[in-house]
This record gives sequence, structure tokens and C-alpha cells, in this order.
Amino acid sequence: MFGSGETSPSGRKVFERVLRYLPMRPRLALLETPAGFELNSAQVIGRVGEFLVHRLQNYQPQIEIVSARKRGTPFSPDDPDIIAPLLSADLIFMGPGSPTYAVRQLRDSLAWQYLLARHRLGAALALASAATIAISSSALPVYEIYKVGEDLHWKGGLDFFCAYGLDLVFIPHWNNAEGGAELDTRHCFMGEERFTRLMAMLPEEITVVGLDEKTALLIDPESGQCQVIGAGGVTLLHTGHLHKRGLAYRHAENTPSTGLPAGLQALIEQRDSHSHYYKDGESFPLSDIGPFRPYHPEANLPPEVWQKALSVLQTGEPEPSSGPPEAILALVQDREQARLRKDWQAADALRSEVEEAGWVIKDTSEGPQVGPK
Repeated sequence: MFGSGETSPSGRKVFERVLRYLPMRPRLALLETPAGFELNSAQVIGRVGEFLVHRLQNYQPQIEIVSARKRGTPFSPDDPDIIAPLLSADLIFMGPGSPTYAVRQLRDSLAWQYLLARHRLGAALALASAATIAISSSALPVYEIYKVGEDLHWKGGLDFFCAYGLDLVFIPHWNNAEGGAELDTRHCFMGEERFTRLMAMLPEEITVVGLDEKTALLIDPESGQCQVIGAGGVTLLHTGHLHKRGLAYRHAENTPSTGLPAGLQALIEQRDSHSHYYKDGESFPLSDIGPFRPYHPEANLPPEVWQKALSVLQTGEPEPSSGPPEAILALVQDREQARLRKDWQAADALRSEVEEAGWVIKDTSEGPQVGPK
């Protein structure tokens, strides 16, 4: 879980730590969904891919972009051909974009089911920025509040850790200081005053995980251990329940870089709760986050999805496709119509869209032919 900086030197250090435990020439699937509403979403996720290829070249990662941008379009997270790389990935990455958009597109989608199935069969997950928020039980609508000015509220998240018995809310950019002395942008641009009110809206028995800038939290369910890597630290806010109270913050005893703001400190004490802070290099048991519990790997997954994931794991390859998906063929047909109209700009744009999805068009005397890139 990245607070930010997935393509920074500290981010490289995190990826290297994870890749050591993956097969040689690991397969990395980069899920485009959180940025799917942006016109340059391919470039957004592409920059992450370029970073991984160039900065982790010793591991020779095989990068595949999963262009599952929006439901009901040629790039749907429900299209089995587009999301197929998820099932053979050794690591799945999601990152920048909009948390609430990611939730809308992924909730109950085939892409989300594939991600869960593959993770439960051993794939690592790397989540940053919007994706970190989206997998929470309650997702912070950052853009809606910070940019649009909507009233303070939470949205239901993808609740990834529910299967582990954990009710978690992740807040990246925890110690953000972009606003300087004039504007408090801590706690993912909410500021102390707003975030304290947002915290009060959350149900009790919840844990908030604050991830500092250029800092990551590595969670290893198998060993039951967590580790902090990066320029800052990780803050755990337990609300409504007692949990290792001896490690609690005491605001006056902490420095400004690690201590809680007075408003948040007062809120957690009002709820008879407490907090922890862990800095770069420190490890702690997963039980510090909450009562982690095992689960049946097939839980809440359609049987056909689980069987497909098992099949890919056993063969090492995704099931062969009979050809390009219907969504790609529709784009090719639209391009042909644009060529007939001599709308070359539209035709070129459609060709680029097909190529971004991993296919190429070859124009022949018998019409366009489509094949894998």
C-alpha cells in the first residue's frame, strides 16, 4: 500500500522487496481502471509501466496493461478478453485516478473477481493513491470534497479486507504539505479540521491507516507481519475499541512529525481509543491493525471464476483466445466507417485506441486484419 511515490526511488525499493519473492521474469498486470475516466488514462498507467521496465530491469518484468476503463464500452472491466492478464499475473498494480470512479467500475465486476481469485492463489497486489482508497470499507471521495465542494461524506468502498475480518479505511497522502503554510492539505487534502469531522462520521470498531507521502506499508498475511518502507511513516487510528493501549499516542509527548493533531487526538480519546505510529524500517505484527482471520479462498467468488483462475495457475497460461474481442472488432468497424468518410483524424484515433488495448490493424486488399500486438 503506497501513500504516494510508487514511481520514486522509495517506490523502486518497495517493488524490489516484493519482486524478490516472485518468479523470474514476473508477469505484472497494470489495471488502468482508476484513471479510466481520463482522456490520457493510457499514458497515466503507461508511465508506471515504463518505470517498472526501466528501474527494475534486473528482474526482467513482463508488463501487461489491462485497459479496463469503463463498463459498457469497448474497454469494459467485464470483458474476459481484456482482463485475461489478471489471471496469469504474479503482481497486480492499481494506482492513480479517482477512488469513487474505481469503486463504481470495479464493484461486482469480472475484473474485481479475477483480481481476488488471483490474489488468493498467490499473486501480490500493489496499490497506490486512488486504488488504496478504493479498496477501503469506506472510500474517501477526495475530488468531490476537495475540488467540487460537496458536503463531507464517505462512499462505500470495495472492502478488500472484509474477507480477513478487518474493517479498514486507507488514507494516502497522510502528511501532505502541498498547501504550505496557507492551506492544510494533510490527510489526503482534507486538512485536520475536515478530516476530524470525517472521522466522527465513521462507524465505531474501524481502523484508519494513514500512509505518509513516498511511504509504503507492506502487509504479509502469510507471516502475519507488516513493514514500513519510505520517507515517512504509517499511522493507525483505532476508533471505538481498545487495542494494545500501552502503545497509544499521547499528543503532548510526540513531535509534530509523528504526533497526532489535537483534534484527532481528542476524537479518539473521546471514543476510548488510541493510535500507533511506525516509521521507515519498522516492522509490527498484523494484529496491530486488527484481528486478522483466515478465510476460505473461494469465498464470495463465482465458482466459474475460481475454476478459471485455478486452470490458468495449473497451465501457466491464460486460455487461448479465438481472436480479438467484440469490443475491438467494433472499434475496427468504426475506423472503417471513418475511412469511408475520409475522416482520417478519427480513423487514426481509433487505430491508436485499438493499439493501446494490445491489438494491431493491418490494412489489406481484403479489408482490415486484426492481430495481437
